[in-house]
Amino acid sequence: MDAYKAIVTKRDTRAYTNQPIPDEMLQRILQAGRMAGSSKNTQPVRLVVIRDREWLKEVAECGKFSQPLLGAQVGIAVCCAPDGSDFDAGRAAQNMMVAAWNEGIATCPTSVHDQPCIIEKLGLPRGGEDPVTGRKGWRVVVIIALGYPEPSVPMSMGRERMRIDDYVHWERWVGR
Repeated sequence: MDAYKAIVTKRDTRAYTNQPIPDEMLQRILQAGRMAGSSKNTQPVRLVVIRDREWLKEVAECGKFSQPLLGAQVGIAVCCAPDGSDFDAGRAAQNMMVAAWNEGIATCPTSVHDQPCIIEKLGLPRGGEDPVTGRKGWRVVVIIALGYPEPSVPMSMGRERMRIDDYVHWERWVGR
């Protein structure tokens, strides 16, 4: 699949089969995250890969809308340094989700609402407070659920995408 096709056909899905993800595919997905750009090449992102299904269920307790992790084969916690940008973490996450879709693996980003919970569960470094951002230690920006899509569940959820003319404004935003 070419990059453009992977981007425009990728949809988040929350239902997965029990088929395991081969190690070589998972390595390619992780490499795609590692290769994401970052501000001034600071590389503030680290990944925690969770393959144990029972452990994934425990980790899901740190989020309010983390149900996709319950059926996933793999979860990837995208972690960011105290002085790192959530934007950089998002770039790594999107790279991995598109790379996964290229391999036929579906994904869904899940929010982490309880940082103390996830920091404790994943054993993230705590560190001192960053003088610029005021953040303390590492944080989890998102956890990506991965698995082969369950064929009986439609990926689009029956919703069409917004028309491009409604999405894009040229030169300035003009009321329609």
